[in-house]
Amino acid sequence: MLNIIIFGPPGAGKGTQAAKLISKYNLVHLSTGDILRAEISAGTPLGFEAKKLMDKGILVSDDIVIGMIDSKIQSNPSANGFIFDGFPRTLAQAMALDKLLEELKLPVKATLALEVNTEELTKRILLRGKSSGRADDQDENTVRKRVEEYASKTAPLKDYYKKQDKLHAVNGIGDIEEIFNALCREIENSRVV
Repeated sequence: MLNIIIFGPPGAGKGTQAAKLISKYNLVHLSTGDILRAEISAGTPLGFEAKKLMDKGILVSDDIVIGMIDSKIQSNPSANGFIFDGFPRTLAQAMALDKLLEELKLPVKATLALEVNTEELTKRILLRGKSSGRADDQDENTVRKRVEEYASKTAPLKDYYKKQDKLHAVNGIGDIEEIFNALCREIENSRVV
């Protein structure tokens, strides 16, 4: 089973590349935001707990998110693999995910890190903001703050996955197809498929 984590700063192209990888390798997309919305919409116990917290403006705990991921994995027993998009974001989440996947005997095979510099990210997000309508995509200071937040909280995961020999850094600047081909080479060269 091919289980992949794709991460990178806001605007790195994770969503675009995840969609292409899902199509090529027939993976199930695990986006924590999508899972949260689906669990809430379905009225599951975990969704109910998450909604209570979100209504109070409190972040959903890692335990609830891991429970939702477990539920999603269990509901796709014939999956070819999973791609984790936007999760984990912290070292504690990475460790919790590893524990869950170890219990399920479905370890992460590769972590793909899209590398893009701050100036390019800022340019991309501001450009996206013109069509997305998202206020947080239109203010340069907010964009830079989001990139800094990523650098302080999520970038340290590189060391965590590097120590496991699962980190594959890919230049996220350039043509979408070139970046996709580079990601596929990393997956195939690491003998995870």
